[in-house]
Amino acid sequence: MDTPLSQQLNIIIPAYRMHTQTFMNVLDGISEADASKRIAGRTNHVIWIAGNFVNMRYGLARVLGADEKDPHDDLFFQGKSLDESFNYPTLAELKANFHKISPLAYGALLTINDARLNAQFPLNMEISFFQETVLNFIGMCIGREDYLCGQLGLMRRILDYPGVKYDVDDHIKY
Repeated sequence: MDTPLSQQLNIIIPAYRMHTQTFMNVLDGISEADASKRIAGRTNHVIWIAGNFVNMRYGLARVLGADEKDPHDDLFFQGKSLDESFNYPTLAELKANFHKISPLAYGALLTINDARLNAQFPLNMEISFFQETVLNFIGMCIGREDYLCGQLGLMRRILDYPGVKYDVDDHIKY
């Protein structure tokens, strides 16, 4: 495993790598048709959940200094509500964007220093229980990814796919 410049990220790097692998595993085999199904008209569909996950990666990369913008930011930024009148991207498009941004975010996580991690980063939340820093934003991104992987796993089962496998693909670029 790669070692980050900042020891503050020793717990983040394994989580990031695990989420990268889990994201690919949880989407494995889901058809494009099933990916746009909502359950009883009440849930987000797999496309929206996956798009929000990819959008989080773009947000993380941007905060860490990457000059990349999610091409579907208008659909997913800040967990924008699902709107069935929108034309959402395909899973294939989202996976391609995921593979583009993930290595950039990972490289930035490995090279960010403590001064930058501890820098103020206003989250503009109405109630803030903690000092708003870049490190806290990274932690929030990791937490959101965890939540979204869980939603995708549940949607897999509801759509009658086998449970997620936790096999490791050595070809994934983090």
